[in-house]
Amino acid sequence: WVRHPFAPANPEVNQELTKSFLESRRDGLSPETLKFYEGYLRRSMSVIGPSVTGQEIKGFLDSRQCSMAGRHAYYRVLRAFYNWLYSPRSGMGLNPWDNPMKWIDPPKMAKRMLPSLTREEVEVVIGKAGKARDRAIVSLFAESGLRLTELANIRLKDIDFGNRTIRTVGKGNKEALAPFGEQSEHYLKMWLAEYQPNGSTVWGVNRWQIVVIMRNLKARTGLPCNPHTFRRTFACLLRKAGVDCLTIKDLGRWESVSMVVRYTRSFGFADAMRFYKGPLSGN
Repeated sequence: WVRHPFAPANPEVNQELTKSFLESRRDGLSPETLKFYEGYLRRSMSVIGPSVTGQEIKGFLDSRQCSMAGRHAYYRVLRAFYNWLYSPRSGMGLNPWDNPMKWIDPPKMAKRMLPSLTREEVEVVIGKAGKARDRAIVSLFAESGLRLTELANIRLKDIDFGNRTIRTVGKGNKEALAPFGEQSEHYLKMWLAEYQPNGSTVWGVNRWQIVVIMRNLKARTGLPCNPHTFRRTFACLLRKAGVDCLTIKDLGRWESVSMVVRYTRSFGFADAMRFYKGPLSGN
């Protein structure tokens, strides 16, 4: 009997290792991220375990019938798993230098310009949003760069109208503040004049209902309307207003400047020239 190259050597052990890995992550990751890890690991059981070689993992990644982004997702999840497995946290006593992922290069990702909206397009979406609630949601997405879970969980006590900030709990259970502008304040106050939260979130709908609201707005406007697009829009509008990437990182609660650069790839030389002043040319 010869084992298939991508058949699990010991499914029971692999499942236990996967369970232990996810348990180790549970306190630091959102439920959505945990589901992301779990799904990809479940489909990668054939290359889970301390006896798997880098060549087997590379062969597995190359065999995936999916987009390059999908392969990159497999790579990221397997890298996180093996970094844990070959660390003291796993309790396996394995040598970190034997980690097979150390010798595997990540799949090459094309540097695509992901969609974002102009200020005028955001106004079109707000104009098509019927309720003050939906206008406030769109405006906050664009002005605050809030992630879906962050926005869906806003309670009245989290909003500081005096400083125009919202207390959020984002990735990794990290507490932070998100800013908002006059327009978001206007629509928020309009909605709260109609709706009394009574201890619940300020929207009266859950995160999945907010996704439906976004899908309906996309159908009405023909514009991309989803939390990720609005988060990119937040970064791009600030960048085009002359705000530097480090400041945008802090305002948008990103972990690194490189993420801001990725989100603002549409910002080009012509945009930068609007803020250029010759360093030797006086005022």
